[in-house]
Amino acid sequence: MKKPLQLLSFGISVLLSGCVSTYMPNVPNVPMFTEKGELSAGGHITPKGNITFNTAYAVSDHFAVVLNGSMLNSERRKRDFRHNLIEAGGGYFTTFGPEGRRILEIYGGIGTGSSDRTEKDENDETGAMTYTRQEADFSKYFVQVNFTSKKKKSLRLLSREFPLNYGTALRASYVNMHDYKLNGVAGNEEDNIFLEPIFYTRLTLNPSVQLQYTSGSNFGLKNRKTLTAGYSVFSLGFVINVGGIGAR
Repeated sequence: MKKPLQLLSFGISVLLSGCVSTYMPNVPNVPMFTEKGELSAGGHITPKGNITFNTAYAVSDHFAVVLNGSMLNSERRKRDFRHNLIEAGGGYFTTFGPEGRRILEIYGGIGTGSSDRTEKDENDETGAMTYTRQEADFSKYFVQVNFTSKKKKSLRLLSREFPLNYGTALRASYVNMHDYKLNGVAGNEEDNIFLEPIFYTRLTLNPSVQLQYTSGSNFGLKNRKTLTAGYSVFSLGFVINVGGIGAR
């Protein structure tokens, strides 16, 4: 059941990749904590060039704090796009199941960011360029639930065994625009509620470092013109975990 869902998510992400929006989601933070004193840090990049940094620390055996950020600075022939986001929060984590190999995490928090997008249109006959620029600041409130299963399965490569971990995360985000300008003139400010289901696979390179592949989608619950679900989550990155009980 898991693989068909992943394929469906990947297909949706490809379909949405050509859309545009003033909001671009970051990669959710999934630290996979099991006890007090663990520290997690990760970096991920999407095909669009959006870079996400995630950090988290387990303050106690069941409570952790998280800090996330993302940035994009893209200049292309038809579109320039700059996007920045930082968010902070905290939440609960616990282990359960056989040998404690399943992890449940629930986090919530707030964030702030900015977006600057310029659409460029060239006249085929005269070669003249016209520009449409959208600028906005925004605030964000989010809650997410992570479920990870630390499988005993491994990938055998170059006579080595690389353990695999699988997981899902469902994030709900409320995003509200501020100081929106269209070509320098104040425009209609929008808000939206986004549902962002993702699936991730981690390949353990050593007890502290894992390679993570993430695929997911973004759905807007409100019909909006500019603050839409125009971008999905599809990334590749590394996650570093130190402290705690050792290998994941």
